[in-house]
Amino acid sequence: MKFMKLGTRPDTFYTEQATRTLISDIPADLVIQINDITYLLHKLQFPLLPKCGLLQRLCYDSSDSESSSLELHDIPGGEEAFELCAKFCYGISINISAHNFVSALCAAKFLRMNDSIEKGNFVGKLEAFFNSCILEGWKDSIATLQTTATLPEWSENLGIVRKCIDSIIEKVLTPPQQVKWSYTYTRPGYNKKQHHSVPKDWWTEDISDLDIDLFRCIVMAVRSTYVLPPQLIGEALHVYACRWLPGVTKLKNSGSSASQTDESKAKNRKILETIVSMIPADRGSVSVGFLFRLLSISIQLGVSSVTKTELIRRASLQFEEATVSDLLYPSTSSSDQNYYDIELVLAVLETFLKLWKRLSPGAVDSNYFLRSIRNVGKLIDSYLQVVARDDNMPVSKFVSLAETVPGIARVEHDDLYQAVNIYLKVHPDLNKTDKKRLCGILDCQRLSPEARAHAVKNELLPLRTVVQLLYFEQEKGSTKKGETTTNKLPKPHEILLGAKHRPRDAQSKQSLVLDKEELNGEVATTRASLPPESREKKTHHHISSKRLDGKLPLDLERKMVIRGDMEETESEREKVRGHVGREESVSSFKLELDPKKIIQRATSKSEHGREKGR
Repeated sequence: MKFMKLGTRPDTFYTEQATRTLISDIPADLVIQINDITYLLHKLQFPLLPKCGLLQRLCYDSSDSESSSLELHDIPGGEEAFELCAKFCYGISINISAHNFVSALCAAKFLRMNDSIEKGNFVGKLEAFFNSCILEGWKDSIATLQTTATLPEWSENLGIVRKCIDSIIEKVLTPPQQVKWSYTYTRPGYNKKQHHSVPKDWWTEDISDLDIDLFRCIVMAVRSTYVLPPQLIGEALHVYACRWLPGVTKLKNSGSSASQTDESKAKNRKILETIVSMIPADRGSVSVGFLFRLLSISIQLGVSSVTKTELIRRASLQFEEATVSDLLYPSTSSSDQNYYDIELVLAVLETFLKLWKRLSPGAVDSNYFLRSIRNVGKLIDSYLQVVARDDNMPVSKFVSLAETVPGIARVEHDDLYQAVNIYLKVHPDLNKTDKKRLCGILDCQRLSPEARAHAVKNELLPLRTVVQLLYFEQEKGSTKKGETTTNKLPKPHEILLGAKHRPRDAQSKQSLVLDKEELNGEVATTRASLPPESREKKTHHHISSKRLDGKLPLDLERKMVIRGDMEETESEREKVRGHVGREESVSSFKLELDPKKIIQRATSKSEHGREKGR
């Protein structure tokens, strides 16, 4: 930084019991009181009065031989600024730089140290230094602008703020190849020695040191020129947020908000709301990860609903570009015991779906919207795999987020199955009702063969889910071998729990166990949906719960479920697993089961029972 040196005499000022004076053989005849400091100075023996128009006027009525006493408590810059002016009058050496220029100029103006009072006075020298040195420099202009915060009214009236801002804007708009001044650029991995060219965002770090109001003036003025792309404006906002807002650069802990005082919260709230208001409307001007960070902090700081809604809207527009790490933020609500803020992700997802449904029907490029929704579906399933490891994550929130994703967003349910499996492993004490509700979000027909093979052997899954998987294998095998519809079993989701016909409980808190009347209704519905020949066979088919020696056919499993036997005993589970194991050796990723043979065995035993009954 540049500085200006004035005067040649050594500094002879000294302090004695809150009194400042200088070593001199001449007795002091001017007493000036500024706040708690008393200055003992001289009126005429040194050119103090001849250079200060204000002091001349105040001492006009007193004679030269009389001692005068004055109070200058309202001088801008206080005693430090006054002392600079006094030392200039005494010819004592002083250094003027960007850090003390504002206070010195304001005090000199207050004391009327103009060239009209005496040629070559303090004000003229300060203004020359300001125009030729400070405004020509990059960091000098920023440092001077920072100091105007201590004397905002004086700085505005004297034009210091406006001139500094104009100088900074002019340099920001300078093409990078023409930048010749020094700047601060400390991005991770950046080495100036290895990069000979100036980065396009070279100016962002230096202006981030400014107060938010001054920063806003510069950014909005730069935006209004339309010279720089929106991404550069967004980068400046990102750098400023990292500089001033807590929790932007790294994952914060849940107790970080408690350490903030009300004053700091109010300050940070103003910064965040100002930053959000300056984000360019262009999509991609800031990253979706940055938007999620701001959204998480906004909840912590309690910003206005307008700001929060705008952040959710902006994040939803770029939701498909997000990664799982962009969504991982702790919950700041005191009522939530879970670590991750799943409500934040749910709010953005719901806004995304509203926008997607509004735009996709009339879209020219329907493939783009299909890719978009499927990218989001995969993102949510990956996110669920992470939050499933949270010991305190309730089933209701987990299921709510999973069910919000529409069916078209998932080509397969493999990722969702993996999330469910992780949740069951981390929460081994889950009751049967919650287990069934959790597994109810899975569509067995959308699992890959490898995932179905793993699920059938998964001891964590409810027996009913395993039966659904076996039914689907039976249906799939029958379809491939050209069997008629009369030989097919009803679809699993039409038998189990009446998924298509029973409305889902809004609060998701009621038990999913069907009573006997509901089961009878489901059986009647299933029979009604079958062809007449099959319906007649089903009428004469007696449901039995008797176990067969060594095997439990699929048909008997279906009857057990329809009967409403919800007791998932370990012996029944072992029979299902044993049945699969005896049919063929099943690998961990492939299920080789011949459903046709199992159905034929069950049918033959049923026919034998009917003949014997006759």
